[in-house]
Amino acid sequence: MSQAETSTEQGEAAGAATEAAPPSEKSPVPAAPAALTPEAPAALTPEAPAAPAPEAQSPAPPAPREAADPGAGFAATAPAPATRAPRAAWSLGLFRSELVTVFRRARTMALLGVLAGVPLLVGIAIRIETRDGSSVGGSDGGGPAFLEQVSNNGLFLAFASLAATLPFFLPMAIGVVGGDAIAGEAATGTLRYLLVAPAGRTRLLLAKYASVLVFCAAATVTVVLSAVIVGFSLFPVGGVTLLSGNTVSLTNGILRGLLIALLVAASLIGLAALGLFISTLTDSGIGAMAATVGLLITVQIVNSIPQLHALQPYLFPHYWLSFADVMRAPVIWDGILKNLALQAVYAAVFGSAAWARFTTRDITA
Repeated sequence: MSQAETSTEQGEAAGAATEAAPPSEKSPVPAAPAALTPEAPAALTPEAPAAPAPEAQSPAPPAPREAADPGAGFAATAPAPATRAPRAAWSLGLFRSELVTVFRRARTMALLGVLAGVPLLVGIAIRIETRDGSSVGGSDGGGPAFLEQVSNNGLFLAFASLAATLPFFLPMAIGVVGGDAIAGEAATGTLRYLLVAPAGRTRLLLAKYASVLVFCAAATVTVVLSAVIVGFSLFPVGGVTLLSGNTVSLTNGILRGLLIALLVAASLIGLAALGLFISTLTDSGIGAMAATVGLLITVQIVNSIPQLHALQPYLFPHYWLSFADVMRAPVIWDGILKNLALQAVYAAVFGSAAWARFTTRDITA
């Protein structure tokens, strides 16, 4: 074989080896980074194992009806004590909070102190006037007639004190507390914070009114207890001579006294509703208290003018002194029942007006 043929065969073998080599061996240039190279066509990439397709198209099985709607099926008839018990507890807590607020104020304690001082002053005055054995003068029937019996029986000081405080002192105290119930909270800027809690305006208004009624009872009890302590200390105690001339035992007299205290407290519920209504009309606590007391004085003046006798039976203080009929035998219930009915009407009318006003007004303070 010649040298030319040998070199020709070597060149053909080298060309065949070059064509059989992989592409990476053809070019020594390194591959560009993956981020800089265009995405390879899907036909040139090796086929990866296919992942199972999620079942996105298939809808989830429907949940059981009892789980989706707790109120469906037989669960609709089941009681729900878990939702009512907290509401009752919250209402009681709100009422207790209002009571603490009312009786924690220095103004309330001052009013109770003044009411407790009235029987003391009346008892001392009667004791001084009757120390020489003379009787109390100036009583012309009705409530003040109890003054004639105080020197003979100290229990009558309780009746005389209620008759002395009911026309002005007791109503004034109720007017101050009732007028300050809503307006006082608005004046101090705490009314909005009270409504932030899930109390509701109706429930808050009821708690306010209930606390005022409790103060009515507390004020009446304060007068009675002070009068009993002073009367039993300064005057003799024994059988009770009624206004009709009958004499009953001391126990019977005490029971009649408790009934009188209850009637006096009930005589103030109409004024309490009226004061609460006035309190919803303004954001000034002092203005609400002054308006309630001023209205009380005006009504008392109108009730004492004989020319206005046709209007007087509809005024809330007209039957206040009817509690004196309890000290008769038998008890005369006509005036007492009229008084209770009139107070219920005032409570319903002005309580509804207070609710309508308070639940629709804009609370800005």
